[in-house]
Amino acid sequence: MDKQDNSINSYNHSIQLLERKNLVISGVKKIDNFDNKQFIIETIQGFMIVKGEGLELLKLDTIQGNVSIKGLVNSIVYAGDGNKKEKEESIFNRLFR
Repeated sequence: MDKQDNSINSYNHSIQLLERKNLVISGVKKIDNFDNKQFIIETIQGFMIVKGEGLELLKLDTIQGNVSIKGLVNSIVYAGDGNKKEKEESIFNRLFR
């Protein structure tokens, strides 16, 4: 599974939203939870919450890390810090200089 995570990490994270009805997300590690009103998605930049109405999962490509969602998108929010690991390393570097 580490090999798959490394291949996803080599891709960029992007969001394409067309007319608030078609959403394509790249750089996805996994989908934690979803229903017709909300998707909770782990991306290489942190957790993303997509809220809307009539949301449907159209396509999930776990190898390339791409997700396609159809439905009316009301909001896209990032939760947490996507660079947490880098910050933790920098704190340790400062402590042990």
